[in-house]
This record gives sequence, structure tokens and C-alpha cells, in this order.
Amino acid sequence: MNARIDFFANPVAGKVLRHINSAGRAAGDVLSHTTQELVKIRASQINGCGFCTDMHTKDAAAAGETQLRLNLVATWREATVFTEAERAALELAEQGTRIADAAGGVTDEAWANAAKHYNEDELAALISLIAIINAYNRINVINQQPAGDYQPGQFG
Repeated sequence: MNARIDFFANPVAGKVLRHINSAGRAAGDVLSHTTQELVKIRASQINGCGFCTDMHTKDAAAAGETQLRLNLVATWREATVFTEAERAALELAEQGTRIADAAGGVTDEAWANAAKHYNEDELAALISLIAIINAYNRINVINQQPAGDYQPGQFG
């Protein structure tokens, strides 16, 4: 499978990616690396973005995440390996990613649960991170960006 365009070499795409990356760094300064990667993985799984799923599972593993937890991200509700805070972030990520599937968007219950574990700055970062990974997922899915060749830390 080949990408439809070489998004990483295209000057317009490069400009867009620089801005998205800048926003990602601002959100990333507030949340733990573990939480960020779990949220990115879960949104990417939901969106069917192989490129981002590949990238974020490899980056998480390189940062010390266990294979067990990585294997269970898609089934986090039934898994006992995630903290209550991580579970709240994963729920927010799922509901924030599936906005089109639910007329009400993110439920008050999911929001209240996240607010029990994260302060206002962390919640702002979570909202931003969810929006950013969804943007990346859409770019890569539309472009049919191939997955599997990513090397941990390749872009950063």
C-alpha cells in the first residue's frame, strides 16, 4: 500500500503538520506521557488509523509501557491494568472521538469522572490532545498512510 501523496514531503502539508505538532507540544507539557499515549492509541484504534496506532504503540513501548497494557487498550473497560485516572481519560477519548456517533457528544458522567482525576489545565490538555490525534487520524486515513515501518522517536 502506498500513500496517496507524500504528505511528509509536501510543502503545504508540512506547514499544517508543524502547526498541529506545535499544538500537540503545548498539550503534552501538562499530561503524563503514559496518559497521552493511551489516549492517542485508543482514538487511533477507533478511527482505524494504522499509522498512528503503529506509531503510538511503539513510542509507548519504547518509553516503558508493558505489552500487556498495550494489548488491552482496545478492551480497557474489562481490563484491570489501568488506573482509574487512565480509565477516565480513555472514556473521554472514546466519547470525544465518537462525537458523530452520539448526538449528545461527551456525557456529563464521563466529564465528571475525568474531572475527578484531572485539574482544569489537564482537562484542557486532554480535550486538545483528543482533537489533535483525531486530526492526525483523519489526515492519515484519508491519505492511506501505510503502517508498520515507524521507528520509535522517528519524528521527534
